[in-house]
Amino acid sequence: MKRRSFLKTAAVTALSIQIVPRHVLGGDGHTPPSEKLNLASIGVGGMGGSDIGSLAGGPINMVALCDVHEGNRNAAAGRFPAAKTFADWRELLDQMDKQIDAVSVSTPDHMHAPISMSAIHRGKHVYCQKPLTHTIHEARQIAAAARRAKVVTQMGIQIHSSIEYRMATELIQAGAIGKIKEVHSWSDRPSWPQGSPRPKGQNLVPKGLNWDFWLGVAPQRPYIENAYAPFAWRGILDFGCGALGDMGCHIIDPPYTALKLTSPNVVWVEGPGCTDDMHPAWEIIHYEFPGTEHTFGKTLNLTWYDGGRKPDESLVSLGKDQHLPSNGSIFIGEIGNILLPHVGGPQLLPREKFLDYKRPKLPGNNHYLQWVNACLGKDKTSANFDFAGPLTETVLLGVLAARFPGKKLPWDAANLKVTNLPEANQHVRLTYRKGWEVEGL
Repeated sequence: MKRRSFLKTAAVTALSIQIVPRHVLGGDGHTPPSEKLNLASIGVGGMGGSDIGSLAGGPINMVALCDVHEGNRNAAAGRFPAAKTFADWRELLDQMDKQIDAVSVSTPDHMHAPISMSAIHRGKHVYCQKPLTHTIHEARQIAAAARRAKVVTQMGIQIHSSIEYRMATELIQAGAIGKIKEVHSWSDRPSWPQGSPRPKGQNLVPKGLNWDFWLGVAPQRPYIENAYAPFAWRGILDFGCGALGDMGCHIIDPPYTALKLTSPNVVWVEGPGCTDDMHPAWEIIHYEFPGTEHTFGKTLNLTWYDGGRKPDESLVSLGKDQHLPSNGSIFIGEIGNILLPHVGGPQLLPREKFLDYKRPKLPGNNHYLQWVNACLGKDKTSANFDFAGPLTETVLLGVLAARFPGKKLPWDAANLKVTNLPEANQHVRLTYRKGWEVEGL
C-alpha cells in the first residue's frame, strides 16, 4: 500500500464519518444487528495479547491481526488461524475496510490516537487501551470524532467496571463519609527506567521487528536493544506517558468518576522533572479542581505520588501494623475516610465507626464484553471516549506539568492552553513524523 493511497482514503472517509456502521442500523428497516462482531486487533503482543484473549470471550469473529513484530503476529495467528495478519495497520484498514466492524488498539501510547482516529474515520467501533492518547490535543480530537461518527467506544481501564471501583463510587455519592475535602492517589510505578538522559549508541534491529513501523508518528531515532521495545518505551517522552500516564487513568478514575470532576483549574509538580528524553524518576503532582456537589468547598485538591513517594499515613486511621497499599487512593471526607486500594475493595475508616454500615449489592460487569455487546446494540459502554477523553486530558496535564517542575500552570480547558507559560503549550499538541500524518490530528 502506498502512503498516497492511504492518505487519500483517510481524507475521503473523514468526509463521510456520519455513515453509521451496518451493525447498528437494526430497527429502522436496514440490515439487522450481526450476531457476532467482526474484529481487527492492532498490537497483539504483551497487553495486546491479553486484550484479544479477553475480547475473544465474547461474540466476536477475529478477522485481522496486526503487529510490527513477526513473533507477536505468529503467536496471535496461532490462536486465531482464520484471521489475516499485517505488519502495517494502515494496510490492514485499507484492505479489510469492508470486512471489519470494530478495532481494538493495544500499541505503545504514541500510536493510540493515529490508529483510533483512522478507524473512526472509517466508521469502526474502537476499544483503545489507556491512556487514550499521547497528547491532550489528541484526546480532545478523538472524543469529538467518535461523537460525530456515532461509533461505540471504550478505553481500556478494566477496573472501571469492577465491583470494587463501582462500590467506591456508590459509597462516596451516597455520602457515606460526607462531602470530600481532598484526595490523595499514588502508584509504585515506574518499574521501568525514568529520569535518565537519552540513551546513546545503536544496535541492529532484531529480525522480525519493523522498526520504522514501531516508531510510527514519533521522530526517527536509532534502535537500541531493550531501551525502548518491548517495554521500556513507557518512560520515554516520545513514546509513553510515564508512571502517571500508565497508572493515572486507572487510579484517578474513581475520584474523577465518584466526584464528577471536570477539568482542573491549576496543576503543579514537585520533583526533579523530565530529562531531555524521559519522564521523571519520581513526582508529586498537585491538581486543583472546581468543586462539585460531592466535594467540600469551592475547590477540590487531588495530589498524585509516584516513584516511591506516598501520602503521609497519618492522614487516615489504618490500624495497628497496617500500611498503605502499593497503589491506591485516600478520600478525606467530612465524617470519615475511604481507603481504596487499586484492584481492591473500598475500606471505610476508622473501621470501628463503620462496622454496621450497609453497603449496596452490585452486579458483576465485564469491561471488554460490555463494549462487544454495545457494538452489537445490546449494551452501552461506561468508559466511552466522551468520558475517557476528559479523564485522559486531566492525566496528561500532569504529564505536561512535569516538564516545568515548581511552576503553577493555570489551565484554560476550553482552549487547551496554559495561560501563564507559553512554552508549555508546544507540548499540548505534537507534530507527526512526515508520512504518518492523520486527518484531524
